Amino acid sequence: MQKTDFIKAVAERTGVSQKETKQVIDAALDIIAETLAKGEKVTLTGFGTFEVRDRQAREGVNPQTREKIHIPATRTPGFSASSTLKDSVKG
Repeated sequence: MQKTDFIKAVAERTGVSQKETKQVIDAALDIIAETLAKGEKVTLTGFGTFEVRDRQAREGVNPQTREKIHIPATRTPGFSASSTLKDSVKG
């Protein structure tokens, strides 16, 4: 499902216009991204938790040259599904 399909489905289920639904979804995603950028968690009860995860620096290999390279430490967004979401997917 693409974002436009998601917006359309939410609009149909809520009876709100697609334009308004897009604004609400975009605002929600912006807030999640801004909160993660601050290093904070976003927990949506019954759905899951978005958080920032730290990756350690490590050695890698350039597949074209087989040369060893250094991959620096980074911060990356992560998501942990709640048990409710996991159970609904299991079916």
